[in-house]
Amino acid sequence: MHKPGDVVLGGLFEVHYTSVFPEWTFTSEPQQPSCKGFDTLGFRQAITMAFAVDEINKNSNLLPNITLGYSLYDNCGALIIGFSAALSLATGREEHFLLQENCSGTPPIVGIVGDHYSTFSIAMSNVLGLYRMPIVSHFATCSCLSDRQRFPSFFRTIPNDAFQVRAMIQILKHFSWTWVGLLVSDDDYGLHVAQSFQSGLAQSGGGCLAYLEVLPWDSDPNELRRIVHLIKKSTACVVIVFAHEIHMIQLMEEVVQQNVTGLQWIASETWSATPVLQTPRLMPYLGGTLGIAIHRGELPGLRDFLLQIRPDQNNNGSYGNSMVKQFWEHTFECRFAPPPADWVEAGGALCTGQEDLENVETEFMDISNLRPEYNVYKAVYALAYALHDMLQCEPGRGPFSGHSCGSLQRLEPWQLLHYLEKVNFTTSFGEQVSFDENGDVLPIYDIMNWLWLPDGKTKVQSVGVVKRSASKGEELTLDEDKIYWNFDAKEPPRSVCSESCPPGTRMARKKGEPVCCFDCIPCSEGKISNETDSMECTSCPDDFWSSPQRDHCVPKKTEFLSYQEPLGICLTATSLLGTFICAVVLGIFIYHRSTPIVRANNSELSFLILLSLKLCFLCSLLFIGRPQLWTCQLRHAAFGISFVLCVSCILVKTMVVLAVFQASKPGGGAKLKWFGAVQQRGTVMALTLIQAAICTVWLVSSSPAPHRNTQYHNDKIVYECVVGSTVGFAVLLGYIGLLAILSFLLAFLARNLPDNFNEAKLITFSMLIFSAVWVAFVPAYVNSPGKYADAVQVFAILASSFGLLVALFGPKCYIILLRPERNTKKAIMGRGNAKT
Repeated sequence: MHKPGDVVLGGLFEVHYTSVFPEWTFTSEPQQPSCKGFDTLGFRQAITMAFAVDEINKNSNLLPNITLGYSLYDNCGALIIGFSAALSLATGREEHFLLQENCSGTPPIVGIVGDHYSTFSIAMSNVLGLYRMPIVSHFATCSCLSDRQRFPSFFRTIPNDAFQVRAMIQILKHFSWTWVGLLVSDDDYGLHVAQSFQSGLAQSGGGCLAYLEVLPWDSDPNELRRIVHLIKKSTACVVIVFAHEIHMIQLMEEVVQQNVTGLQWIASETWSATPVLQTPRLMPYLGGTLGIAIHRGELPGLRDFLLQIRPDQNNNGSYGNSMVKQFWEHTFECRFAPPPADWVEAGGALCTGQEDLENVETEFMDISNLRPEYNVYKAVYALAYALHDMLQCEPGRGPFSGHSCGSLQRLEPWQLLHYLEKVNFTTSFGEQVSFDENGDVLPIYDIMNWLWLPDGKTKVQSVGVVKRSASKGEELTLDEDKIYWNFDAKEPPRSVCSESCPPGTRMARKKGEPVCCFDCIPCSEGKISNETDSMECTSCPDDFWSSPQRDHCVPKKTEFLSYQEPLGICLTATSLLGTFICAVVLGIFIYHRSTPIVRANNSELSFLILLSLKLCFLCSLLFIGRPQLWTCQLRHAAFGISFVLCVSCILVKTMVVLAVFQASKPGGGAKLKWFGAVQQRGTVMALTLIQAAICTVWLVSSSPAPHRNTQYHNDKIVYECVVGSTVGFAVLLGYIGLLAILSFLLAFLARNLPDNFNEAKLITFSMLIFSAVWVAFVPAYVNSPGKYADAVQVFAILASSFGLLVALFGPKCYIILLRPERNTKKAIMGRGNAKT
């Protein structure tokens, strides 16, 4: 289709979607391929370019006094035909263009609108780009065409596939679809999308591909059967298809054959609004499809322009008129005279040329959903505005060499290219059009949804938009209430390889499978994960432990021998009871201090023993409660000094008993002077000071200190006192043990001395109890963790203290309180004589 003008624009469109190539031999005459399969929408896109040129010519503000013309070619869905058409547009044909003899003047065309396919655009841009011929495509989306080094003169009014891929990934992330299948066409468009989609999905972390399959161009039934079987067996219920209309037709035939339902289809812009797929036969499978579609536009006046199309009966030689006749025959299912013989035999109708387009239902006249046509419209206007800007150039201020300007008389395509890169205008629909450094427009896509109506009809409705703006970047807007889901639940499907790991678990990849396929492993003790799909479990701080659900850290339980727990209460009560008993016994002895049994048993040492036992009972309280520095230091010192004071008193008392016995022998009176009251006090003081010195050295060199022990229990903090120096603690206990052994040996030797009330027997028995308790204490203390070690030590202190108290003072209190008749000098002496 051609229209002359001062400046001519070229156009490449798919008016026929397939071609038949004759078989050539060396003997036959060359024949041209024939175009088959009239594409009504492709024809409407070509007419839209004619409409845009006509509208520009009527606009007095754009290209005034200049008439635009066009030369439109059909690529017939074949690369060789489209490429040949592009070369014809660039070089011209004699029957359409007559150049001056010196080949100067305006070239055949200054820019091309098209082509439809990415592969075709790549081929022609590789050649025409060498001459900087501007090409503005309305439908080629391959991101490879954004390579400015390779395609310096290529522009497009449709977003590239890189943005479409990112838009798809945003939809997947919006509905949490992480396990999807991808089908692509076997061409530049599909293969580049596959590569871009895989890398984009990996970078975004939005999901994984369950499978990636390439749809064959030759509709190989075995290959299609294998692909559909794979889709059917896969656990992914979301299928994304980047392919052309013809691929989807072939694929859906096999889908229907195998009855593969329950899938959520995601359509690329190439088939998201294709009417041929919206049939009652396919909608049970394709209903609810979500798709990316070219942004819809409105073109006022286009309908009236389309209604003006009429076949011209008197101009049969016109190629344009021939194309209109094909459209007319396709639309009204008739044939112009002379009709083919087989058509007459079949009873087909003849075309009159007077049929009314308004009275026939055809998608050609449905301009409510203009998408590729709107891109064609913008492409024509982009070239027109670039030409307008170039012609506004003032001589001497131009952008070319010597500040020259381009002129209509000597217009070169590369001159128009300079202005096309800077073009910026707003369409009548209110959309701003400009190209970035790669020749791409500001991207925007509509999100479409295929609705299956109750009456069996279909509707493709817009449910959202995805666009990129300079201020907000890429953003997705969806109206989920409008989306039709072709599932029983009427909700978005779940499409994941593995369900999300809840807090308290971590993801563990399955060997040999994509990252979206994993197992959920519970976090180990002491570690948590507080997020869904956590890759690692984090360790809790030292003072915290994991909760039973492993989803948060809780403070560790603290453990020490407390006054509030039953064990601590019992030990405290026992300690206070022992202190009270000591006080009572001391009171009894003081009250009866003049009685023979008190006086006969060295009352001063007895009082000192009772005082030391009271200190022993009280020092056990230092082992109860949360350990502090002062309690840790004081508890061992008080324990060691108290017991040494007690045992040293017993030792001196035993020595006094032996000295008295020796003094009763002839010549033994002189020895008794070494065991007077002063010597007794001095000996006790000296023995006690030795223990005090041991404690002082221990506390100064390596003092006991509180310690937070986390080794006994992972989920508990055990507060304990570490002894600091094991040697110091051993020396302290060893010194007490040494004095106890000496006391026991001396008392054992004196157990049978002739005396009415021989206290040596009581001392021997008390030392046996004391030694037994502390011998048992050592292994029990070593093997008791945490607070139980303190409890064992308190128990040993109380048991040994009670043993000494009962063994030394029990019989005396019994005589004083219950058998006062024995508490007389005569009774004591009488018994002594009786024994002898």
